[in-house]
Amino acid sequence: MASSEIEALTNALSRLPGLGPRSARRAVLHLLKRRETTLAPLLNALAAVNDRLETCSACGNVDTSNPCAICADPRRDQRSLCVVEEVADLWALDRSRLFPGKFYVLGGRLSALEGVRPEDLAIDSLVRRIEAGGIDEVVLAMNATLEGQTTAHYVAERIERFPVRVTQLAHGLPVGGELDYLDDGTLAQALRARRPLA
Repeated sequence: MASSEIEALTNALSRLPGLGPRSARRAVLHLLKRRETTLAPLLNALAAVNDRLETCSACGNVDTSNPCAICADPRRDQRSLCVVEEVADLWALDRSRLFPGKFYVLGGRLSALEGVRPEDLAIDSLVRRIEAGGIDEVVLAMNATLEGQTTAHYVAERIERFPVRVTQLAHGLPVGGELDYLDDGTLAQALRARRPLA
């Protein structure tokens, strides 16, 4: 049996995504065996982030500065804005280094089943940001779920009165995907979004 402090650490780690009780125990044992090289740096990094963590007032990203590093980067295209559901989506798109513009986090997606309404998301402040001008294109990068697409359509309707081009991420066949392994929704979207072979 471990001490109550070690059990508390194990329980805390087991609440992280992808870690159950057994994985958390293995992680704790690893940290304890390598206190100087692993545990101490982890504790210092967690404390530093905890002390400085902020939500970016411009886009909704989380960072240790406000505005976040993305919003503060002068090399970013100020005229392109990519709207995402969650911070994890922003990080995934930014990690690809394929989108040169700025981002905006809604903080979720519309869902009647979960009781998430438009006023529960940061849609009004997005509309105000677009209304202020300086944006030529809004990329709606919502997940390819019913709720994600409902959110994208709602946002598109809210900003249609502004002189901005509204685009959406393509959906359909993944690179390297085989047709017989894909679900019906993915196949249907791929067929609807077909284009001429150049």
